[in-house]
Amino acid sequence: MQCFAAMGADAVAEAFAAARTDERLALLEGFHALKHALRFGADVVTAATADAAALDRLAERLAPDVRAQLAALAVERPLAGLVARPPRTGVAAVARRPAFDASALLAAAAGAPVVLLEDPRHLGNVGAVVRVAAAAGAAGVVTTGPADPWDPAALRGSAGLHFALPVGRADAAALGDRPLVVLDPDGDPLGALPDGALLAFGSERDGVSDALALRADTRVRIPMRDGVSSLNLATAVAVVLYAGRSVFSQRSIVQAGVIPTDS
Repeated sequence: MQCFAAMGADAVAEAFAAARTDERLALLEGFHALKHALRFGADVVTAATADAAALDRLAERLAPDVRAQLAALAVERPLAGLVARPPRTGVAAVARRPAFDASALLAAAAGAPVVLLEDPRHLGNVGAVVRVAAAAGAAGVVTTGPADPWDPAALRGSAGLHFALPVGRADAAALGDRPLVVLDPDGDPLGALPDGALLAFGSERDGVSDALALRADTRVRIPMRDGVSSLNLATAVAVVLYAGRSVFSQRSIVQAGVIPTDS
């Protein structure tokens, strides 16, 4: 890993240029992406803002908890040339990606589920799924296939919440021992999910591959109105995660003796 602090006069530009090709780095475009990255402990290499005073006012209003960090990090300079599309909020940054251990994440475990996206194609959807998964308390998001889930388009979609939970790629042939749950129009009604489930989602058009479907321990369906054939990927993930979270939370309350089991 290069040490950008030791570079020449334009170390900021060097860092942004490196982030476009170095898969150990992440490009954060916009205030919300940088705000969330800082909240969840990202190692930010550098940040640039077109207007330091405006950035400080925005931080004071929307994220006072990271205001001091932003003021210390941000270098005032034009964003043109650093990012392809300067964000409306006038700030962008480069951070180091956290280490991702697919084997550890996918090992059998009770508790929060992991979201699996099989060969996703739309990076904005990947980011939206990461955002939902972070909000719902999922244990992580795993993708298969060639698309980089840390692409800048995915990070825009997640508003920087990639740093809130493990996100990375895994080999489709080595998905660990978590109970595999897939969406299937002919599956059981959505309800309780196995503890530590691996929730697999495919494309809106075709769903998961036949090979993955054959490995499923459980198949569930989302009830939908007649004539509606599919949901947006992130919406489907949200429905399944929050339905499973609701059932899991109630089960935990029952086990704690707060709600009678025959209620």
